[in-house]
Amino acid sequence: MRIAFISPFSPLKGGIARFSGLLEEALRKQGNDVFSVPFRALYPNFTAKSVEVPVPDNVRLVLYNPLSWLGTIRHIKSLKPDILLVAYWTGFLAPLFFVLHRMIGVRMVVLLHNFSSHESFIWEPLMQKLLVASADGFLTLSDAVSREVRAAISNIPLLTLFHSVYEPEGELPSAVDARRELNIDVHSPVLLFYGYVRHYKGLDTMLCAMPAILEREPALRLVVAGQFYEDLLGFRTLIDQLGIGENVDLYPGYVSAERSALFFAAADAVVLPYRNATQSGVVQLAYGYGLPVIVTPVGALPEMVRPGQTGWIARDTSSDGFAEAVGEFLDNRKGLSSMRSSIEAYRRDFSWEAFAASASSFLETIVARR
Repeated sequence: MRIAFISPFSPLKGGIARFSGLLEEALRKQGNDVFSVPFRALYPNFTAKSVEVPVPDNVRLVLYNPLSWLGTIRHIKSLKPDILLVAYWTGFLAPLFFVLHRMIGVRMVVLLHNFSSHESFIWEPLMQKLLVASADGFLTLSDAVSREVRAAISNIPLLTLFHSVYEPEGELPSAVDARRELNIDVHSPVLLFYGYVRHYKGLDTMLCAMPAILEREPALRLVVAGQFYEDLLGFRTLIDQLGIGENVDLYPGYVSAERSALFFAAADAVVLPYRNATQSGVVQLAYGYGLPVIVTPVGALPEMVRPGQTGWIARDTSSDGFAEAVGEFLDNRKGLSSMRSSIEAYRRDFSWEAFAASASSFLETIVARR
């Protein structure tokens, strides 16, 4: 097939850009001609979400500029694709995809990272209806998202897949070297909170769980590495109020691949105390580094964890519930090395090759529909 793939791609930052780049490569290995149609920008420069990155001059598409959509439509038509594959995670994308579908005149499959935005807005229900009206099929990454789609429209072709595992980029330092660089004792249990810090990700829940956790294990360290979209000073104030400053290390800002390897090498487990979620690329990144995860029972996170084998699931989203789950991790810390074989088996089951093979077959059925 000739597939026009509309999505953020590198050099734009974020998990969806990385996901799309790896999927593009895997779809090509399945024998498809894949033409990436990247975004030059998603949000205006005055928003907190914008990130200044150097983008090639021939990249046209700007989400917030409908005039750029016209040039993109001409470009995609010149490619003569059999199908459009579009990455969707927020309602702001729905008008663009509606226009592309109508103006280009080929079938469109939506790769649905989220059906409902993590941070919803007043027009989102309307945008969801617009998306459903535009789509010829959906690829989802979890049962939770598929259920949302089926509630909105019951008779559209839909394939539920999974979030593939992210393999480490570059050489991984030893745990001893990583901890030495981060000034962490080699014997301390280390938990990592990684990625964008937004309200729904529950960093405050994790911090409020720390006093109870430290009663059990005073040497435990929490490392927080990622770009803050909430008030950093507020978190520093909370840490001071809780009296946990000696056990929490904050590394605010974008984390490069090299620095990511350092943080994951130093950690024993990755924590996701989310208030709500669909799936999470952080889970798959942790597995790529061979680390177990500790998650809350929200969205598709429980689908991504094999309890006692690849991680632990908290009883609820409270700080007490999460502290209990961390306690299970501490109780089983001596068995972490044996969990690596279970995590390795998970990595094989959820490979990019398996995802691309299933996705290719699904896209072929959409192209062949009459």
